[in-house]
Order: sequence, then structure tokens, then C-alpha cells
Amino acid sequence: MSQTTSGGPSLVPTGIGGLDNILGGGLVADRIYLIDGDPGAGKTTLGLQFLIQGMRTGERGLYVTLSETNDELAEVARSHGWDLSGLDILELAPSEDALAADSENTLYHAWEIELGQTTRALLERVEARKPTRVVLDSLSEMRLLAQSPLRYRRQILALKQFFAGRHCTVLLLDDRTSDASDLHLQSIAHGVVALDRLSPEYGVMQRRLQVLKMRGRSFRAGYHDYLIARGGITVFPRLVSAEHIGEYPPGQLKSGVAQLDAVMDGGLDRGTSVLIMGPAGAGKSTFSAQYAYAAAERGDNVAFFVFEESRRLLLTRTAGLGIDLQKHVDNGHVFIRHVDPGEMTIGQLVHLIREQVEERGAKMVVIDSLNGYLNAMPEVRFLGLHLHELLSYLGQRGVTTLMVMAQHGLISDNMQTPVDTSYLADAVILLRYFEAAGSVRQALAVVKKRGGAHERTIREYRFTRDGILIGEPLREFQGVLRGTPEYIGRNEPLLDGKA
Repeated sequence: MSQTTSGGPSLVPTGIGGLDNILGGGLVADRIYLIDGDPGAGKTTLGLQFLIQGMRTGERGLYVTLSETNDELAEVARSHGWDLSGLDILELAPSEDALAADSENTLYHAWEIELGQTTRALLERVEARKPTRVVLDSLSEMRLLAQSPLRYRRQILALKQFFAGRHCTVLLLDDRTSDASDLHLQSIAHGVVALDRLSPEYGVMQRRLQVLKMRGRSFRAGYHDYLIARGGITVFPRLVSAEHIGEYPPGQLKSGVAQLDAVMDGGLDRGTSVLIMGPAGAGKSTFSAQYAYAAAERGDNVAFFVFEESRRLLLTRTAGLGIDLQKHVDNGHVFIRHVDPGEMTIGQLVHLIREQVEERGAKMVVIDSLNGYLNAMPEVRFLGLHLHELLSYLGQRGVTTLMVMAQHGLISDNMQTPVDTSYLADAVILLRYFEAAGSVRQALAVVKKRGGAHERTIREYRFTRDGILIGEPLREFQGVLRGTPEYIGRNEPLLDGKA
């Protein structure tokens, strides 16, 4: 059933929530649309989902198949848990009998007769059943039957003229089997949606779509990831932070460790992003867990997205340091999701983060780590743009974001990160190893905090069974920014002998 927008045309929901969001509510009713995609991109699934949505609202649907059989369509439907019993399916696969019967005809080629029969059967079924939604699968078979580009285009124009005025929304599926993109076909259609299938060298197949054209309608441009699973297609619209501008009360978030809050001049500012950088094993995840625990203690909801370690290991390790995240997992204040970058696209990850913020009301998001986030993106050069949109969105929702970034090397004069994201963060906490009194120790420093002061000293820290222990400022250092700090002062300020 079409929906009329205020002052606008009637819209037909596709039944794919994310796609309707991209289209601004759905497709304009009574028009012809081209769904263009590689084999395996999900065109058949999209077409069936479109018709099933119509069945739910009492509309008549017609699926015209020139390649797949009824049994094959039924198998696709079963894989998604759909019932096609109320759907009209017209199977127009090439008939061997018809070709044999016309093989002796010397006036017309067999393909000319076959094309005429196919077109006539389609028109007769539409006249008889009067559907409001039609899917034609696929144009490549019509292209083969037509034999020549001119005859093929004339057939498409004839179909467009036939459907005009019949109150019918039509999807034409095309699998890109022609030698080149048919721009003429795209010009005939009222709108064009392109489905792309990407096969990375490792990991799950990645799919994305973009709306190439939609006459008289604004839509969200660009690529949008989508997933095909049981139940059909789920589209993850590209995040546009400018669409989510909001207001939130200012304030500071305490860590629960007085010395750490002193370093940050009282705590983290609400709605800001914090980057915690350092070598492997320096305790970046532990610091983020401490902030998350303190937020949960205040009654805020926290969302943890971890890449490198498992959910169980995170809970076990932090519990050994006096940070009882399990308690808040049980009471619902802390959500932890392990992310496998080889099995999840960046669009899906952003969708999960938005769910936690918009549906669960999360006030803090932890991404541990950006190295794993980077691995989820095959197009590394766009990481900065993705992060900018995500951090802007979270900031406008009043969400404090903690990001962990592991640097290459343990102790080095040239310690590097896979990609520089420090300019995106509102605050940067730097963790380092240093040598003093014949032992390897750990120190932290705040090197950036937008919109406020911060302590510019360096403090030693240690992890104990009772939590994080942070010492007094150590002012006699050299080589901190070089990556190999060395303490040259007295031993008294160090954390020796402190539990």
C-alpha cells in the first residue's frame, strides 16, 4: 500500500528498512525502476522482499521469471522463512517445444517468435491479474531473446508505455551480463539502484549499494553496506552526522581514580572523544575499562566493542585488577560485543554502535581498538572520514568515546601508529614504558585536550589487584616525546614498595 507524503507523491515502501531510509520513505508509486547488480548480489532476494512487503499490506504482486524456475524461487524463499503461497509467479523460461515447432519457419527467426510469445504472456498476465507490484527477473534474458540492441530497447520502451497509467510499480532486475553498462536503459528507468559485491582477499564477502538516480526525489548518496541473511536484506545507511545534531547538558566524567582525574583537570568532558595510545601491554584497555566501570557505577549505559581480545578475557582480566565489569554486565549497564573484522563490514559496525546509542541510551562507547577498526575497512584511505562522521555523531548525542590505538614496537625511537587519527580526538592520553632504577616501568602523559586545561606532567602508574595506582608527577624525565623516556631523578617519587 502506497503512502502519501505531505505535499509529495505517493511512496511504496520496499520492505527493506535501511533502503527506505536512504530513499526518504520508499519508491514513488507507479514507476519503473532498475535494480542493477552482479550475479550473487541479492537482486532476486530484493525483488521477493519487495513483493512480500506488498502482500503484507494486501497488494497484488507478480514475479515474472525468465531464468529461474518456480522451484528455485521457492528454495530462496524457504532459506529466508518466507511463504510465497499468495504470490503470483509467471515462469517464462525459454520453451524447447516452441523453438522446435517454429524451426521450419523460414520467414521469422525462432528468437523473434520466442520474444513475441514472452512479451505477450507477460502483458496478458498483467491485464488479467492487475498487480500493483511487479518484478521482472531478468533483463539479460530479454536482451538475449531480442538479439539486437535496437530491438531490445524498443521492447523496454514498449513495456514502459504499457505499465504507464496501470498503477503498477515495477522493478526490472539486470545482472550486468552485457559487455558494457546500458546507460540507455538507466535513462528510461525512473530510478536506478546498483548492487555491488566485493570479494576481499580474506574474510566474508562484502556487499554495498548506491542509488545512482531517483527522479524528483532526494536520497542519501554514496555507498551503503548491506547484509543478506535469513529474513532477507538488511541495509546499513551511511552515517551522516549533520542529520543528528542535538543538545546535551555539559559536565565531566570521573574515572574513579583521583590522580587520573587530576591529570585530566577534573575528568573527561561529556560528548568528547579520547584517544589512548601506547605500545602493546601498556594498559590502554585497562584505562578504558576503568572509565567504563566508573560510568556504570554512576548508572550510565556503556557499550564496549572489542576486536583483539574476547569478551571473557576482558572480563576476567579486569576483574583481577579490581574492575568488576561483570557486575554491570549482569545489571545491563555494560554491553560488550566482540567484533571479528573479517566477518563484519564497517557499515554494520556503525549500525551496531548507533543501536546502542539510540535504542539503549549508551552514554559511553569504547572502541578497542582502532587497529581492529582499521582492519574492518578494505579502503584504508577513508578511515579518517569514517571516524570523523562517527565521532561527530557521537559527540552531538552527548556520548563520550574512548578509542584505543596500539603503536608499533615496545620501546623505540620511531614508534608509529598504522594511521594518524590523533587530530580527530578531543583528548590524547599517551602511555609509555621507561627505565629507572634497573626496572621497566610505565608512565602516562596527556598531550592534548581540546576546550580545557590539562596537567602537563608525567606520572608513573601501576596496575594492582585493587585497581590503578598513579604516582606523583615525575618532573625529571628526558626523551618522552621521542618514545624512549628515561627518568634521571631521585628514586623517592617512584612507586617502589607501594601496593
